[in-house]
Amino acid sequence: MSLLCVRVKKAKLQGPPDKFNTYVTLKVQNVKSTTVAVRGDQPCWEQDFMFEISRLDLGLIVEVWNKGLIWDTLVGTVWIALKAIHQSDEEGPGEWSTLEAEVVMKHDEICGTKNPTPHKILLDTRFELPFDIPEEEARYWTRKLEQINSLGDDEYSFQEEVQKKPLPSAASQCSFEDADSAVDDRDSDYRSETSSSIPPPYHTTVQPNASVHQFTVPSRLQQQGVLRETCAVSLQNYDLDYQEHVAIRRYDSIESTVSGRTDTESTSESSQMTSRQCSIGSRRSLDRSDSPAGSSRYGSSCNVSQGSSHLSELDHSHESAHGSEQEDDHQERVSNHSYHSSGSYQKDGQALHREQEEPHGKGEEEKIYETEEKRADHSVALELEKPKNVDAGAHVSYHGDNEPPPFPPARAHWIRAISKVRLRLQEGQDEADPSKPPWLKGGPAGGLYGIDSMPDLRKKKPIPLVSDLSLVQSRKAGITSAMATRTSLKDEELKSHVYKKTLQALIYPISCTTPHNFEVWTATTPTYCYECEGLLWGIARQGMRCGECGVKCHEKCQDLLNADCLQRAAEKSSKHGAEDRTQNFIMAMKDRMKIRERNKPEIFDLIRDVFCESKLTHAQQMKTVKQSVLDGTSKWSAKITITVVCAQGLQAKDKTGSSDPYVTVQVGKTKKRTKTIFGNLNPVWEEKFYFECHNSSDRIKVRVWDEDDDIKSRVKQRLKRESDDFLGQTIIEVRTLSGEMDVWYNLEKRTDKSAVSGAVRLQISVEIKGEEKVAPYHIQYTCLHENLFHHLTDVHGNGVVKIPDAKGDDAWKVYFDETAQEIVDEFAMRYGIESIYQAMTHFACLSSKYMCPGVPAVMSTLLANINAYYAHTTASTNVSASDRFAASNFGKERFVKLLDQLHNSLRIDLSMYRNNFPASSRERLQDLKSTVDLLTSITFFRMKVQELQSPPRASQVVKDCVKACLNSTYEYIFNNCHELYSREYQTDPNKNQDLPPEEQGPSIRNLDFWPKLITLIVSIIEEDKNSYTPVLNQFPQELAVGKISAEVMWSLFAQDMKYAMEEHEKHRLCKSADYMNLHFKVKWLYNEYVRDLPAFKGKVPEYPAWFEQFVMQWLDENEDVSLEFLHGALERDKKDGFQQTSEHALFSCSVVDVFTQLNQSFEIIKKLECPDPVIVAHYNRRFAKTIGKVLMQYADILSKTFQSYCSKEKLPCILMNNVQQLRVQLEKMFEAMGGKELDAEASDHLKELQVKLNNVLDELSAVFGNSFQTRIDECVKQMSDILCQVKGTGNVAANARNTVAQDADNVLRPLMDFLDGNLTLFATVCEKTVLKRVLKELWRVVMNTMEKLIVLPPLTDHTGTQLIFSAAKELGHLSKLKDHMVREETRSLTPKQCAVLDLALDTIKQYFHAGGNGLKKTFLEKSPDLQSLRYALSLYTQTTDTLIKTFVQTQTAQVHDGKGIRFTANEDVLPDKGSGVDDPVGEVSIQIDLYTHPGTGEHKVTVKVVAANDLKWQTSGMFRPFVEITMIGPQQSDKKRKFTTKSKSNNWAPKYNETFHFILGNEDGPDAYELQVCVKDYCFAREDRVLGIAVMQLRDIADKGSCACWCPLGRRIHMDETGLTILRILSQRTNDEVAREFVKLKSESRSAEEGT
Repeated sequence: MSLLCVRVKKAKLQGPPDKFNTYVTLKVQNVKSTTVAVRGDQPCWEQDFMFEISRLDLGLIVEVWNKGLIWDTLVGTVWIALKAIHQSDEEGPGEWSTLEAEVVMKHDEICGTKNPTPHKILLDTRFELPFDIPEEEARYWTRKLEQINSLGDDEYSFQEEVQKKPLPSAASQCSFEDADSAVDDRDSDYRSETSSSIPPPYHTTVQPNASVHQFTVPSRLQQQGVLRETCAVSLQNYDLDYQEHVAIRRYDSIESTVSGRTDTESTSESSQMTSRQCSIGSRRSLDRSDSPAGSSRYGSSCNVSQGSSHLSELDHSHESAHGSEQEDDHQERVSNHSYHSSGSYQKDGQALHREQEEPHGKGEEEKIYETEEKRADHSVALELEKPKNVDAGAHVSYHGDNEPPPFPPARAHWIRAISKVRLRLQEGQDEADPSKPPWLKGGPAGGLYGIDSMPDLRKKKPIPLVSDLSLVQSRKAGITSAMATRTSLKDEELKSHVYKKTLQALIYPISCTTPHNFEVWTATTPTYCYECEGLLWGIARQGMRCGECGVKCHEKCQDLLNADCLQRAAEKSSKHGAEDRTQNFIMAMKDRMKIRERNKPEIFDLIRDVFCESKLTHAQQMKTVKQSVLDGTSKWSAKITITVVCAQGLQAKDKTGSSDPYVTVQVGKTKKRTKTIFGNLNPVWEEKFYFECHNSSDRIKVRVWDEDDDIKSRVKQRLKRESDDFLGQTIIEVRTLSGEMDVWYNLEKRTDKSAVSGAVRLQISVEIKGEEKVAPYHIQYTCLHENLFHHLTDVHGNGVVKIPDAKGDDAWKVYFDETAQEIVDEFAMRYGIESIYQAMTHFACLSSKYMCPGVPAVMSTLLANINAYYAHTTASTNVSASDRFAASNFGKERFVKLLDQLHNSLRIDLSMYRNNFPASSRERLQDLKSTVDLLTSITFFRMKVQELQSPPRASQVVKDCVKACLNSTYEYIFNNCHELYSREYQTDPNKNQDLPPEEQGPSIRNLDFWPKLITLIVSIIEEDKNSYTPVLNQFPQELAVGKISAEVMWSLFAQDMKYAMEEHEKHRLCKSADYMNLHFKVKWLYNEYVRDLPAFKGKVPEYPAWFEQFVMQWLDENEDVSLEFLHGALERDKKDGFQQTSEHALFSCSVVDVFTQLNQSFEIIKKLECPDPVIVAHYNRRFAKTIGKVLMQYADILSKTFQSYCSKEKLPCILMNNVQQLRVQLEKMFEAMGGKELDAEASDHLKELQVKLNNVLDELSAVFGNSFQTRIDECVKQMSDILCQVKGTGNVAANARNTVAQDADNVLRPLMDFLDGNLTLFATVCEKTVLKRVLKELWRVVMNTMEKLIVLPPLTDHTGTQLIFSAAKELGHLSKLKDHMVREETRSLTPKQCAVLDLALDTIKQYFHAGGNGLKKTFLEKSPDLQSLRYALSLYTQTTDTLIKTFVQTQTAQVHDGKGIRFTANEDVLPDKGSGVDDPVGEVSIQIDLYTHPGTGEHKVTVKVVAANDLKWQTSGMFRPFVEITMIGPQQSDKKRKFTTKSKSNNWAPKYNETFHFILGNEDGPDAYELQVCVKDYCFAREDRVLGIAVMQLRDIADKGSCACWCPLGRRIHMDETGLTILRILSQRTNDEVAREFVKLKSESRSAEEGT
């Protein structure tokens, strides 16, 4: 972003001069700016414009327009490419450019011009150099500064420092971290802008148009220098301010070093902020005024102007020379140009230029600083926090000796250098300023000061807490300025004159002068009205004539006459020589004065007291005054000089919406007129007229006219003496004039029909014979009012303002009690002082006492009426409020400054509202309310009267002040916590409260400090809520003191508490319980006062994080406590024998005790009501671990001893109930901790725990169930014996079914007897869940026992036994087989026995179901134990072929899990490497052809054994491997089932190439058959040894028809439960050769090798 500066200088236009009234328009980047219009063919504008440029590819368009009556015409255009504009910091002479008639367009954008015209324009265009200057330039300025000041610092070479560390460059706009300050806080320290004050130079975007300098501006070079310094110093202020904040570490009780500064330094530093910069300090200071009690930063340390009535008499000794006359004027002239200050530019701009251009023998750079000094001294920057002492000679000391400087030495050096220049400039300002107005006297408080122009000199006292606040009457509350400190109190000469004039006004008051004796009168010759100069002639225009003094006027004008009839009559008679008549009038006047003196002695006594005159002097003065009244005007003469300066807001009388005004001035019979200003409603004449006047009752008639030169006006001239339109008049009594006056007069109507508006400004100089050097009457009135006020308030009232008791609409115009009020009113009436001037004067007086009881309310009312007077314009006038106010005789800038000072002082006092407006005093609370009303009125004034764009809102100002006060209050209670708490809340007076000082603040050894602090904070918030909120209720939506109090207190408390907890975490010297208690207190404070505040609503607070570690510590400790408690509870329970807690509760008391303790612990965590879900999750995770540890320990202890209790009847059930109750309580705990909302990790932990407890319960149930094994074995053996005795065939006739049921009952009797007693007991003792588990275990035991003792057959021959043994090892069913083996007899169940057993099973099932109270039917039906038993029973009835077929179809993974067999098209094609086979013992290659006969459907299988490969076999003897191939499947009893190849000697990869044929029949498809290939080692005279086995399902090759198979060999056949059961059943069929062969085949396994 570049800054384009354009100065429109002048133009040369071809043509007659009266043809041109031209203005210039500049356009760039959619921004347009316009100059003023100037007449003539060589117009000179000399106006500056600035634009922020973001695109350099565009151009600047300059258009010159000629103003027309209806529309404007274009003179010519210039287009300047931005790229062609040079960069410079200095203004140049400019370049002449020829204006051209047309523009050239390209892509809808102007890119040039054509068709030159004869006109030319002079423009100076340049880009400003960047604001953040580079290092080299910084060095250059540093050297310059050294040269200026001849700095001879011995400490170190400045040049070296610069080389070591480059100067920090100021960032543009220096906004630091405060992003909002640019716009929102433009008036962080608001200076009201009046009239056309200059906006901040360049870097501001606040204005709606980027071109802000449309008036003459001081030279760029000077501004550049000024700004750089401004920025540097504002940075310095910020740094210092920030350093101070950082320095305060309350725990280490570090007192920040307060730097002493001279008035000069503090003045300039506090004011060196541009519109954006100034907001930083003030905002931060209002937000964070956290200075320790007793230090000068405490409260709201702010600059208070010199001579403040806040100060004690001693403080005047600190005033330096610049508090005198020169400063007054210096401020008035220069403040117009400070960036925020007020000023009427038109008057003072030239003066400033002259000052800058005068050669003072100084270098150019010196002038830069001088200008800056002048600018800076007076811009107001309220910085409540700047630590400033009043050490007149002290330089800036940044920190204590041992502390590091806040910025590099080079920077410090630079700042010191600037400070020296400032000091010198300040010393050079002692010379008097001749341009100062004569009535502004010097002396203390002589000047107009900003409230921040010097340090706060008030003595600081600690703020007493809440109930102890008392009204600080000793404070001389008020503000100081030339207006407020009443300079007239010490001006004896002025006082003496005012004393005389007041006596004159009071002895013969206008309010009771003799009225005229009017009669209707007809003029016989043309005569003119004394008042309005209208015609009186004949019957048509009759008038009124006074019989006494002969004055003639219209009937409508008679009330306007205020000349005293007696005086006029006396004067007239003496002129005409009627001495007797004159004496009569004089006697009447004497009588009147005597009566006045006799009736109102108190008035004259009061005046004598006020002006401290002796009785003798008073008597003499009374004589003199009476005589002067009687003399009238006979000895009176005066020279009057009247300058008609200007007018504002005139009525538009012409059709063009304008007027052509001129002024006529008439004194007595002499009349003069000004020139006419055409087409202007705010004309400036500056014409001077001289008059001589010999009659004090004469009037000056000033009339404003609109000049007309048309037919209508000529006709009017024939009929009346006036041809022009009347614009307004003001009639001034000569007696109201005195000295030199510069006064605005409102224009009045002449008749009711007149349409009038505006005001005219006259400078009147009156030299009355004998009163040549006298102040104007407005100044005299100010003197009278101020002296009266001082007398009544300070002399008689002991500093307390007496509020008059007045009622009605005009009560605000009553300033004193009856006597004093009559004095000021009579003076005002006599000498023409407006009532609004009286009101403003009284307001100024009151502002010096604004902290006295009742005064804020009066001031608020006064200002509201002043606002109304200026802001509520009448319907007939079009004058803006700011124009009306600009025409105020009180002095626009004077009143604005007064309000600015008052505004800042009010902010200061509101920033200590606890001190100044204690809650214990109802009157002061009312004053607090009125003070805020007054602030609101000031804001209204700025907005409506001054018409400023965005003055600071009163609500925001008060809010900032409240925050500042709360900052201070917090600081105070923090630093004096122990003492305050002892005083306010200590109930036991005997308790020794003398703690050592180091124990009184926060300590890492204990936490006593914090609860006390919380108590004090609550008392503050409650007081704000209950006492201050109802009072400060003017902004209900924006300002709730209670809420702000809570917010600020919490924010400050949070900072401290966080820091404290961090320290405690390092040392942990207190008990975790203490931290928990403190956590509860902090939580209560937050929930009670902070949680619902808008700033915190919906946000997760920080405080839980401060305590997280301590809560975790408590949870760790709590875990140990819980485990200890658990052991104790179990020991007690064990001693009591695990008794049920009650007849309804089936568990013992240890469970209850454990969970009671856990719930109590959780309740504590829950009561913390932690609002941070992350931290809650941490707590829950930690607590979940504790729960897990405790419950698992409980379960482990029970599990270890459970076996020993199984023999007892009820105890095992109670113990299992305990574990189940743990699960129930855990579920409840889970829900209490949040259920589904619970943190995932904690939730998983608890769910895992639930699973673990479930497993424990399963284990206990299993142990308990297994404890019944032996007894159930006996019962089942008895059942088996009974079953053996059941005889009969398999097919049971219908009539024999009853016998089967009876047999079943007989068989079941032993088991039922056993179950009956136990199950009844379990039903009563066990909880339902435990009962079901026990029933399940019993069911399992019963089913398994029945299966192995009754259904599963024992194996027959020894070989089969061994083989099934080895096959069964894999399945882990060894126990079942062994149990078969031990049975001596071997038998198989008959079909009838199977039927009996089946029926018995149904009965057992119903028994365990128990009508719905036991196990569910679905569970029983689906239980694997029952299904296994049923399946075994069903297999008993199937044929061998069916069983074999079932085996083949179900056992698909007999070798190598069915993997590894590879197929190729024929034996010549080798397969890929096999996968999924672990440890094969060899491989067999066979070719299989499957053929199905098309007619019969018979299947024929041809198998060619090709070879065996990779046989793994160790032997020392002859190795003769051969291959045995067996077809397994149904319907094979009559067919050839097995073939063997020849053996090959000592060949581990033998080739056989032998072919064999199997016929399968057509009953079943190939899927019912399998080929078993077995490689064996042939042995003579003993059994062949098995090398390996492979099984090949024919279904795998059914679709191929013919293929080569490569089968890996396994060590044995693997089968599942079904296969094993089939094998067992077939092993019983000893008479069936197929069955026998099948069992043998499937039982084979690899033989043991030699050497293994």
